[in-house]
Amino acid sequence: MNRPFRSAMAPAGLRPRGADAARRRLGGVTLAALGVVFGSIGTSPLYAVDEIFAVGVARTPENIIGGISLIVWTLTVVIAVEYAGLILKAQNDGEGGVFALYGLLHDGRRFSARLLLWALMLGAGLLLGDGMLSPAISVLSAVEGLAVAMPAAASFIVPVTVGLLVLLFSIQFLGTAGIGGVFGPVIGLWFAVIAVLGAHEIILHPAILAAFNPLYGLHFLSHIGWHDALLLLGALMLVVTGGEALYADVGHFGIVPIRISWFALVFPALMLNYLGQGAYLLSGAPIAGGKLFFSLVPGDYVLPVVVLATCAATIASQALISGVFSLSLQAIRLGLFPRIAILHTHQAHAGQIYVPFVNWALLTGAIILVMVFGSSRGLAAAYGLAVAGVMLITAIAMYFVARHIWKWSLTATNLVWGGLSAVNGAFLAASSLKFHEGGFVPVVVGLAVFTVMGTWRWGRKATFAAYSAKASMTIEELVALHRASPNFMERNAVIMAAKPLRSMSDRAPALIHMLWERCGLLPRNLIFVEVTHRKVPYIKDDRYRVIVFDRDRDRGSIIGVELSFGFMEEPNVERLLEDLARHDEIDLPTDRRSWIVHVAHENLLPSRTMNFLKRLRFALFVFLRQISRPGYLYYGLGDQLHLSAEIIPVRVR
Repeated sequence: MNRPFRSAMAPAGLRPRGADAARRRLGGVTLAALGVVFGSIGTSPLYAVDEIFAVGVARTPENIIGGISLIVWTLTVVIAVEYAGLILKAQNDGEGGVFALYGLLHDGRRFSARLLLWALMLGAGLLLGDGMLSPAISVLSAVEGLAVAMPAAASFIVPVTVGLLVLLFSIQFLGTAGIGGVFGPVIGLWFAVIAVLGAHEIILHPAILAAFNPLYGLHFLSHIGWHDALLLLGALMLVVTGGEALYADVGHFGIVPIRISWFALVFPALMLNYLGQGAYLLSGAPIAGGKLFFSLVPGDYVLPVVVLATCAATIASQALISGVFSLSLQAIRLGLFPRIAILHTHQAHAGQIYVPFVNWALLTGAIILVMVFGSSRGLAAAYGLAVAGVMLITAIAMYFVARHIWKWSLTATNLVWGGLSAVNGAFLAASSLKFHEGGFVPVVVGLAVFTVMGTWRWGRKATFAAYSAKASMTIEELVALHRASPNFMERNAVIMAAKPLRSMSDRAPALIHMLWERCGLLPRNLIFVEVTHRKVPYIKDDRYRVIVFDRDRDRGSIIGVELSFGFMEEPNVERLLEDLARHDEIDLPTDRRSWIVHVAHENLLPSRTMNFLKRLRFALFVFLRQISRPGYLYYGLGDQLHLSAEIIPVRVR
């Protein structure tokens, strides 16, 4: 029996009636996307140009126009073309991010697929480091404007920044819809203000419009020497920080709202402001407090703009926070991260979630970074390296998406994704020059997360192998034993199966063997449940498969059930089994109170042959299991049922 089953767990969608309702919904989602997705890249003008001209390049008119030209074309190529134009198309059933790419390309039999998984695991670690750095540098750079408006307030910059970060992370439980509805108007006002500030300077000094000619940028880059050129590229990376959030957050809002926000408001506003900062430099006017952005603001309006910039920068952090939440969920569903608590914050959008453990980890990291580095300039080196690494890994993965999923020709794939990978690789190489100045931070975080993911993946496989090797009977032997039994336990039993049960020769879980040896009785109705996680976000058909091994009206039944979930779905097994029972697919009463669920809890022991390094890895896995929810609770078993748990010693090799 293998019929599709539509459960209540399928992701729901809003179905507004009429074109007006659809437009209102699109407008609301677009506004929320503006507040959540684009805050980080939208506050880059606060510090990016300062860093570009802090590498020792003389501020001559030619260099100024060349530097701004590089900014204009970096935004155009990396964000407008690569991300908004191409990468957003690589959705995995509406979801984005590095693991959505892995889901598209997954083929566990190919060594190249394993290499890609490892690369994407490292990219996930870098993105987590980015989630710490983005709030720290965005908020800190805005609060530094206080030193321009009120020099006496300079000593309060770090404490105010820490307070704002605590406030931001404390409201994450509201969810991206609630936060975006508040943040969207503020970010919209921010983009309007920076566009006006930039346009005013362009009108005064229109010569900066020559920056639209890419030859000025290429000439500038080729005449400052290779070392300064690399330093310049490293600083230029700050212009596109936050751009990776477009893809990471696509599951929260969808491709259309993100593209509308970008092309209708964000892109034009950023262009105007960066050109305006270049125009101000062409004027030769002094830079107030070393902050070029705030020099564009008329004196009477500096303090209000500082307040607005601080609000915008605080909001800016939301883009990476939401992206890291989605990434954490995908990693858990793919079996790459411990099963920590996930809270869904919106009934209609399954991708909008809150992850408490990750939230407070990001806050802790951001506060430490602010207190250690103390200035946005100090954090700039660390920030660029994280973004460059994520973008390069994404571009490499997209090469395979274009070639194997989109069926591009080899020539087109090499030209587009080979070229974009080369651009991102150049940015990464340039950002690596500042490794010792702070660039080590995202690398250390990335490697730590990579180690956790690799250890969790290894440990789960090793535990499964050790548990599967324990003494057990075949399904055929179990059926014969069941038919010969004079007495039964009358409670209906559900047992989780660690591996597929398809035929009579498959081995039953070791737990049923232990129950038989201990009690000498078998349940009258026995249901084996196996949960599989496919490399897709959502399961639309073939949610379940039922295999009847034995069924007798008087003596009961032995049935195997395979339940499938995508990596963006909540795997509530208890609820789905109840739905199956209600539809008479399995021999269970619909009242869960008449069930008994037997679960195994492994007591892990190291193999006596483990060397020192393997014992360290084993110890880390044991620690990760302690902070992870047990599998049976993660699958929703125990929500309303009492569980019967057996502690089974398992020696891991």
